[in-house]
Amino acid sequence: MDFSGGGGGGSSGGGGGGDSHDGSDSQRKSKRYHRHTAHQIQRLEAIFKECPHPDEKTRNHLSRELNLHPRQIKFWFQNRRTQMKAQHERQDNCALRAENDKIRCENIAIREALKNVICPSCGGPPVPEDSYFDEQKLRMENAHLKEELDRLSSIAAKYIGRPISQLPPVQPIHLSSLDLSMASFGGPGLPGPSLDLDLLPGSSMSVVPNMPFPPVMSISDMDKSLMADFASNAMDELIKLLQTNEALWIKSPQSSSDGRGEILNLESYERIFQSPNSQSKNPNVRSEASRDSGVVIMNGVALVDLFMDASKWVELFPTIVARARTIEVISSGMLGGHNGTLQLMYGEMQVLSALVPLRQCYFLRFCQQIEQGSWAVVDVSYEMPHQDSQFPSSSCHAQRLPSGCLIQDMPNGYSKVTWVEHWEVEEKAPIHRLYRDLIQSGAAFGASRWLSTLQRMCERFACLMVAGNSSRDLGGVIPSPEGKRSMMKLAQRMVNNFCSSINPPNGQQWTTLSGMNEFEVRATLHKSMDPGQPSGIVLSAAATIWLPMPPQNVFNFFKDERTRPQWDVLSNQNPVQEVAHIANGSHPGNCISILRAFNTSQNNMLILQESCIDSSGSIVVYCPVDLPAINIAMSGEDPSYIPLLPSGFTISPDGSRADVDGASTSASPGGGGSGGGGGGGSLITVVFQILVSSFPSARMSPESVTTVNNLIANTVHQIKAALNCNNP
Repeated sequence: MDFSGGGGGGSSGGGGGGDSHDGSDSQRKSKRYHRHTAHQIQRLEAIFKECPHPDEKTRNHLSRELNLHPRQIKFWFQNRRTQMKAQHERQDNCALRAENDKIRCENIAIREALKNVICPSCGGPPVPEDSYFDEQKLRMENAHLKEELDRLSSIAAKYIGRPISQLPPVQPIHLSSLDLSMASFGGPGLPGPSLDLDLLPGSSMSVVPNMPFPPVMSISDMDKSLMADFASNAMDELIKLLQTNEALWIKSPQSSSDGRGEILNLESYERIFQSPNSQSKNPNVRSEASRDSGVVIMNGVALVDLFMDASKWVELFPTIVARARTIEVISSGMLGGHNGTLQLMYGEMQVLSALVPLRQCYFLRFCQQIEQGSWAVVDVSYEMPHQDSQFPSSSCHAQRLPSGCLIQDMPNGYSKVTWVEHWEVEEKAPIHRLYRDLIQSGAAFGASRWLSTLQRMCERFACLMVAGNSSRDLGGVIPSPEGKRSMMKLAQRMVNNFCSSINPPNGQQWTTLSGMNEFEVRATLHKSMDPGQPSGIVLSAAATIWLPMPPQNVFNFFKDERTRPQWDVLSNQNPVQEVAHIANGSHPGNCISILRAFNTSQNNMLILQESCIDSSGSIVVYCPVDLPAINIAMSGEDPSYIPLLPSGFTISPDGSRADVDGASTSASPGGGGSGGGGGGGSLITVVFQILVSSFPSARMSPESVTTVNNLIANTVHQIKAALNCNNP
C-alpha cells in the first residue's frame, strides 16, 4: 500500500538537472531558479494524467529523461496535486452554492404551500409524519414548564408569605397554536426554533436558540472589584488546602495502586474555614472534595499558558471539559505574564456517558506566582444574574468551591502538580444506578481524574514535539516526523470530536429510543457544518452497559485489532491488520493506529484509531478515512480539512471498592450498599455517529430509529458474547 502521497513542502526550484553536488554538502553554492521547458512541462502533464502519485522508480526515470533532479520531479508533482485540488474545491464550492440556493428556494416554496394545506378528511391541518416525535417534544416542554413553574412559585412564595397554590384560581388563557409555539420555544428577544430541521425531541435547534454559550450581562467596575476580592479569598483557601496535611485530608478508599489520592475531612474543613453554609446547609447538597499530586512532563510556565487559554484548556482535558469560554478578562497579568491574571469563564464538565448530566457553571480563574518557579491557579464558581434560567435543562446544580492546582518546577524541566477539586452538588434528579457509586464517591469529577488526564496529555504533547521516530515498522510504513505530527493532530481532532459528541452543546437533550432490560439506547440529531466534519445531519447514538471485568481487560479487548471482528458488526467479521502505529505515551495502550480490513468491497478505505488509557479510565475512538486522505496526512500536509465522523467506546471503573487483587465485591450494579457497579467492574459506553443525510432538511424516520437500535444492540450482544458476560 502506498503512503508516499507527496512531501512535506517545497518548490519546483532547486537547481538544474546537471548539478551533481550532494544536497547535504554545506559548501554547495545556492542554486539558481530553474524554469521548466515547454517539453518538460508537456511530458510531466502527460504522466500526471496517468498517475498523479508516481513512485520513486517513475520519478527517477523522468529525471533521466528530462534532465531534472528527482527532487524537482517530486516537488512538481506535489505542487500540481495541490493546484488540482484547489481547482476541484473551487468547482465543488460553486456547484454546492448553486445547489444550496436551489434547495433554499424549494424550501421557501414548500413552506408557503404548507400554510394553505387542508386535510381532506377533517378540514384541518394535516398530521405531520413524525407525530411520535412531536408528542415527545410536547411532553418534554410540559415537564420543562412545570419545573419553571415550581421555581417561580418558590420565589413568589417568599414575597407573598404563603404557597402560591393557596392563591385564588386564575381563569385560564386560551392560546392559539402560534402563541403556544412562541411561548414554548423562546422569550422576548430570543429567536424561535429552526424551521430547516425536524430534529429529535429535546435537541437544541428545536428547543433552545442556537447560541454557542449562555449570554452574560455586562460587568460593571463594582462587579469587577467584588470578583477580585472573591478570587483572592479563594486563592488563600486553595493554598491552605494544598499545603495543609494534618487532620484535613484522609486517604481515599478509591486511591490508586501507588497510594495516591486523598479526600477532605469535611468536619475539619468547616472548623478551619468557618464555612458560611455550615449552619444552614441544604440536606440535599452533597460535597465532593479530593486531592492528588504527581509529576507532569511539562514546565510550569507552559502549563500556566495552557490553563489560561480557554480553547487550549479544552484541548488539554477533552475527556473532562466539554466546552469552555473566557467571558471577560477582569484583570491582566503583570509585565505581560499571567501573574495576577483574573478571568471570568464559563465551563461544562462531563463524564463520557449520555447517562450523566453536564456540570455547568460560571467561575473565576485566578493565576498567581507564589515564588520563583511556583504557580497556583484557582477556580471558584461565581453566581451570575439569571444563571438559573440559562441552565433550564440541567438536572444538577453544581458549585465549584476553591479548586485548582499548585505547579512547582523541577530541575529536569518537569513539574510537580498538586491538584484539589472541591464541589458542592445538588442533584435535581436521581443519579443513574450505573454511575451512582462513581459519582457519589467523588471519583467522577475528582482530583485524581484531572491529574491523570493532565499527565497523559502532557506525555502526548511531548511525543508530538519530539522529532525522533517513535513509530513501529509494519510492512515498511513509517511516517516522517512531519507526517507523524500531522497524523497525531488528525487523531487528536478525532478524539475531541468524539468527546464533544457525547454531551451535545446548547442544552441539547438525549432522547431514549429504546429502554431494554439491560441498557437504554439514547440518540440526538444535530446539523454538522464544521469544515472538519461531513456536512449534513448527524445522528449520535449511545448506550452504557456494565461488565464484571476490570477496565484494563476491557480496554485490551477493544484495542487489539485481532479481536476487532468479534465486536465490529460493520466489518462483517472480516479480519483487520494494523498497517501503521504511532506511540503517543509511555503506556503501550496510548497509540494511534491505521487499520486495514480484509475481504471488503471498499479497498480504498482505512480505519484511523486512537486509544488512550490512564488511571481514571480509557477510550478507544475510530473513524473510517479514505486512502488519499491518509496519504495526505502521512506526507505531512495540513489534515484539518479531512472530514471525520468518529465512533468508539469509553471505559471507566464502576466506582465501587474492590479487593487488592481486583476481585469483585458485589455481583452487579445496584446489587448492594449504595448501588452502582460491582467492585472491579467496568462501565462501557458505546457511541456511534452516523451521517443520516447530506441534506439540511432531513427528517428522522422510524426506519432510522430501528437501524440505530439494532446496530447498538448487536454490538453490545457481540461484546458480551466475546467476553463471556452474557449473564445479567
